[in-house]
Amino acid sequence: MLRIHFTTEDLARTRVAATIGIAAETYYSLELLRGRGDGPHSSPHFRSWRSAVAGRMGADTRPLTSLLPVRGPGLDLLALMGDGPCVEHAVDNLLHAPAARLRREFKGIDFPLEHLSWARRVSEGDREARRELAEALRACHRLAVEPFWHKGRSELAALSSRYMNVLLEGGVDLLLRSLCAPLVRWRPPVLEAPYPRGVEVHLRGRGLIITPTVFSPHAVSLLWDPLDTTQPPRLTVPALREPLAGAGPTDAVGPSGRSLESLLGRTRAAALRVTAEGSTTTELARRLNISAAAASQHATVLRNADLITTSRRGQSVLHRITPLGLALLSPVTPTEP
Repeated sequence: MLRIHFTTEDLARTRVAATIGIAAETYYSLELLRGRGDGPHSSPHFRSWRSAVAGRMGADTRPLTSLLPVRGPGLDLLALMGDGPCVEHAVDNLLHAPAARLRREFKGIDFPLEHLSWARRVSEGDREARRELAEALRACHRLAVEPFWHKGRSELAALSSRYMNVLLEGGVDLLLRSLCAPLVRWRPPVLEAPYPRGVEVHLRGRGLIITPTVFSPHAVSLLWDPLDTTQPPRLTVPALREPLAGAGPTDAVGPSGRSLESLLGRTRAAALRVTAEGSTTTELARRLNISAAAASQHATVLRNADLITTSRRGQSVLHRITPLGLALLSPVTPTEP
C-alpha cells in the first residue's frame, strides 16, 4: 500500500500535468511488452497493441530494450530526459545530461548479466553509447508508440482536462476523491493506493503532480527525482478508457480529415497533426518536407489562430497543440436527424 501524507500547503500546491513525457511513455511501453505490468487495466486495453508490436523489436531497438531490469525498478527516463512530448527534445536532453546524472540514474538497477558492460558504458557517459541509446529510443518510439499516439494523446488530453475541470470546480479534495476510484482512496489527509510494497510518503510542502499515462505498466505509480528533493513527486494514473488502437492522424483521412484540409489547406492541416505530437520547427520542416522558413510560417498562422502554442526549449522552439487544435483533429460523429 502506498500512503501519501498531505499538509495544507501540499493541498494548495497539488496540480495536474498533461504527460510524463514521450521518453518515459516509450520506456513504459517496453515494460508492458515484457509483461512487467501489474495494472488490471492493462490486459484488455493493450491486447491489440501487443499483437501489433510484439516481435517487431530488433537490433535497432536493443540498446534500449537491453536496459530493462531483471526485477525491481527500471530507469527513470522522466528524470533523465524530461517530460516533453517531442522525441527530439528527449534525445537532446540525453546527449547533454551530466555524467553524474547518468551514473545516479543507473545506480542500483538490476540489469541482465549479459548487458552489464553495455549499461556501464552508458552510465559512464560514453558519447558513442549515448548516441546508440538515442537512436534506440527513436526506434522504439517509432515502432511501439508513434502509430498509436493519436489515440493515446486524445485519451491523455481528455483525462487531464477532466481532472483540471474537477480541480477548478470542486478543489483538490474533489480531485483526490475522483482519482481511479475505488482503486485510489482519499482519506484526508492521506491518499492511499495499491503498491507492490508498503510506502509512506510525506510531501513536506512540495505538493503532488497528478499525471495521466498511456503505457504505464502499473495501476498507479509514484515518481520522484532523488537528486532534486525540492520538486514535487508525480502520481501517475492510467488514462486509457478503451482499447488502444493504431489509428494515427495520417492513417485515416476520412470526412473530418478532408474537412480540416479544406479549412486549413493540406500542408497546414498536416502541420497541425505533426504539432499534436509536440514538434520543433526543424522537425516540423523535416516531417512535412518543406523548408524551415515555410514551417515557421505555418506555425505562426496556427499559433495566431490559437491552435498551437510556441515556447523556447534551449536552442529550439517547441510547438504544442492547444485544446482547440486537438478538438479540430478529433473525428466528428454524425448525429441522427
